[in-house]
Amino acid sequence: MNNIEERLRNAMPAGVDYCSIRYLAEREEAVAVRQDEPLPVSRSETTGVMITVVTGGALGYAATCDLSPTGLSQAADRAVWWAKQSAGRAVTDFSKIDWPAHQAELTGPNLRPWSEVSLEARYDLLKQQCARLKTDDRIVDWSVGIGSISSESLLLTSHGGRIAQTHYYTVPSMNVTANEGAETQTRSLGGHSFCQQGGMEVLDAFGFTTEAPRIASEAIELLSAENCPTGPTDLLLAPDQMILQIHESIGHPLELDRILGDERNYAGTSFVTIDMLGSYQYGSDKLNITYDPTRPEQLASYGYDDEGAEARKTWIIKDGILLRSLGATTSQARTGLPGVANSRACCWNRPPIDRMANLNLEPGDTPFEQMVASVERGVYMETNCSWSIDDSRNKFQFGCERGRLIENGKLTKVVKNCNYRGISATFWRSLKAIGPADETLVMGTPNCGKGEPNQVIRVAHASSPALFENVDVFGGEE
Repeated sequence: MNNIEERLRNAMPAGVDYCSIRYLAEREEAVAVRQDEPLPVSRSETTGVMITVVTGGALGYAATCDLSPTGLSQAADRAVWWAKQSAGRAVTDFSKIDWPAHQAELTGPNLRPWSEVSLEARYDLLKQQCARLKTDDRIVDWSVGIGSISSESLLLTSHGGRIAQTHYYTVPSMNVTANEGAETQTRSLGGHSFCQQGGMEVLDAFGFTTEAPRIASEAIELLSAENCPTGPTDLLLAPDQMILQIHESIGHPLELDRILGDERNYAGTSFVTIDMLGSYQYGSDKLNITYDPTRPEQLASYGYDDEGAEARKTWIIKDGILLRSLGATTSQARTGLPGVANSRACCWNRPPIDRMANLNLEPGDTPFEQMVASVERGVYMETNCSWSIDDSRNKFQFGCERGRLIENGKLTKVVKNCNYRGISATFWRSLKAIGPADETLVMGTPNCGKGEPNQVIRVAHASSPALFENVDVFGGEE
């Protein structure tokens, strides 16, 4: 990075109102073992630069992986050309935006670096855990894996901004599938949600070396379990399902560019409208949601977004009332509304857009056992396995890997093929209780898609168990 910084500064075009150059280098490696057989190592590396130019009130950008002086100069010329072509056609006057100009350096957690663990040791660990999944002849598929990503970025601006950030991410996976006759059931370690920033220490946070026997035994148990009952009932959701619920029915509908219609052609719009901000009752008074990219271990934590805005914890929903949307610097300028620092790009060859980051459900004060004891008839559901939500992020239907009936204040028999459905605008108003801070799980997903062209990015959510009343629940036979 030190070698390229001077080259980047020299590439900034003269005579423009504003310019930013964002350098990004990411390296990814993944190892996996399936059915006790090691799979080939997967490795990738990408390095490049995005140059953004504002001139004449319009904005243009261009990206390149040619980091030579000539390559950078050509990209800068293309960015200026595109800005000039956009003049008079832009959604806002970009020259009037007060672009951030911070200076900072930060590095995320990495207590047990991936690079210090040999390839042989990684495979040995995976083979040990994989072997512990094959506990029964009815287990027909079983696998474990670990992915590691290192990210190094540098943002330079013509207004004097310089932000260097380095982050490390670890993404574990563990899956087992059991079959008996016509029945097949899958159980996993947290679905796709058990990942955080950090090195190999992330595995300990989610019990990667202890949970294999439980995962296997629950897959077998599901084969003979009854189907989830159908009908309105109380619903208690585990944190590894709450991550999906928060993501789809709060995160996406509150992204301000989506509210403004930018995603309409691809990923849909939102049931939320501008006039709802500041007054709309999004949920019950138990619902408190924060944007908080300052928790070091959480997957989407950072100090500054890709437009250079400083990331700070911000209340999005408080006591059930929608306070603000997830709109970054550009969207804030378009609407005149407050937002957050969530302008992010998935790679150097994509422009930053409004993306949820760490969107967390603040803890409540009702322990899990107390929530169970308060339910006369209900279902407890764990681990997302399917999701469907309409184009306005309003009506949804979600499925979970495993459920347990709650009868007269006690967890009773296991049920399979658990599903529930609702409407975002009313579902959160049925929220009755949330678990305390010591029951919160800090989770994330590495593959949230949005944008044209598509951007797959890391997002995160923290949540405790949560109890909802009068939810439409149904099983696999409906």
